Amino acid sequence: MKQTLSLKLGQHLAMTPQLQQAIRLLQLSTLDLRLEIQETLESNPMLELEEEEASTESEMLAETQTVSPAPVSVTTTGNESEDAATSVDNAFEQPIPDELPVDTSWDDIYQPSSAMPTTQNSDGGGWDIDATNSTSETLQDHLLWQLNLTPMSEIDQVIATAIIDAIDTDGMLTLTVDEITESAASFASLGDGIEIETDEVIAVLKRIQHFDPTGIAARDLGECLSLQLMALPSETPWRGKAVELVENYLDILGARDFTTLKRKTKLAEKDLACVTALIQSLNPRPGTAIASEEPQYITPDVTVKKINGRWVVELNGEATPKLRINDSYARMVRRADNSADNTFLKNNLQEARWFLKSLQSRNETLLKVATKIVEHQRGFLEYGEEAMKPLVLHDIAEAVEMHESTISRVTSRKYMHTPRGIFELKYFFSSHVGTNTGGEVSSTAIRALIKKLTADENPRKPLSDNSIAAILADQNIRVARRTVAKYRESMAIPPSNERKRLV
Repeated sequence: MKQTLSLKLGQHLAMTPQLQQAIRLLQLSTLDLRLEIQETLESNPMLELEEEEASTESEMLAETQTVSPAPVSVTTTGNESEDAATSVDNAFEQPIPDELPVDTSWDDIYQPSSAMPTTQNSDGGGWDIDATNSTSETLQDHLLWQLNLTPMSEIDQVIATAIIDAIDTDGMLTLTVDEITESAASFASLGDGIEIETDEVIAVLKRIQHFDPTGIAARDLGECLSLQLMALPSETPWRGKAVELVENYLDILGARDFTTLKRKTKLAEKDLACVTALIQSLNPRPGTAIASEEPQYITPDVTVKKINGRWVVELNGEATPKLRINDSYARMVRRADNSADNTFLKNNLQEARWFLKSLQSRNETLLKVATKIVEHQRGFLEYGEEAMKPLVLHDIAEAVEMHESTISRVTSRKYMHTPRGIFELKYFFSSHVGTNTGGEVSSTAIRALIKKLTADENPRKPLSDNSIAAILADQNIRVARRTVAKYRESMAIPPSNERKRLV
């Protein structure tokens, strides 16, 4: 086989480290980007925060402009200074009495130290509530605290602990009485020869059900509602009928079969409406009142404002810290020096420049994509969800001359602050449904129309999915009944039979 040499021309994409870094920063969320910046600041001495330098300069300027008070000269003789030192020593040597007067203040005996740590805000304006309430109390902690205040025998405390462990975050009991009996009996601290009966578990369960919040440790929804009703004052109107309804006819009430309810409870329609209103005022998940999740705050990446009739898109300057290269270290780099220290400085300087360039590229791409989204969805900003237009990644990719994968990275976990709220950039992309006139309607707009129709419907005769599809067809929107049902379920709107209620 003969060997030959030949030249070929071709194109291929080389994934350089700089390109990989730019792509990785592009898909990071605001929180992840802050962590990445913090790690880079700790590893690269060439980078620094602009805020730190600005605050240092302002503090130095404030110190130079501050007028120092005139010095006060105090002249004391030798005897006076000796007397003063003696009085201070005597003050520390005086013993503290065992019994103090009733009106004695703690500060009169022990002087507070200026070095004591205090939990205050960074601006010095009062106590930091977030720091003092950093750990939230769980439902089990709340119940165990009440258990410790309740006089019980050792066996009953073991049973109560097993019951509390079997309560979920909603406040419902997840185990049966027999399972709790077996769980409590497995504790080794009870000793040999001790048996736990089912009646004992039921008796302890009744005591736990009187704990706060009301309705806790219920075995089913009917018992949970019944416990809350029985805790109401006896003179509460319709309390007895409400207890009867939740204990015997709760499944019929869940099916909204008011005709059968009126026949079984022998109540008029107006009276039944009062009873159902009392039941609806109860909390079916009492545990959520204690075990509430901490709020998750979102920092928007871009903001949209209407200035002089134009929608202006701006990057949120507070989302990420501003970086720059440290001039002092950069001036220490020498070109012709190949020492280890100079090589270290050169490499870090080059990495710092690449990192700043990648951050700038990320901000420019994000701003460009957000601007095109706002231009396309101007109707949403003006009129709301019903004016949302169909939009896919390909449309924005063509407008900004980028690949769809890049647009997908930019819009993932990035948020926009608008006058209508904070939305993820992915929210503005939706599929479309055809109209009878040949146009297109966004699925988000259809969801908004369905939500509006169900909110304005007659509660005695709610609209079915077929009726909603017919109403949309009258508006030249071709939507099948199953599509209406899919959109309705995605918005957690129950079907028509469950939306029916008495007025």
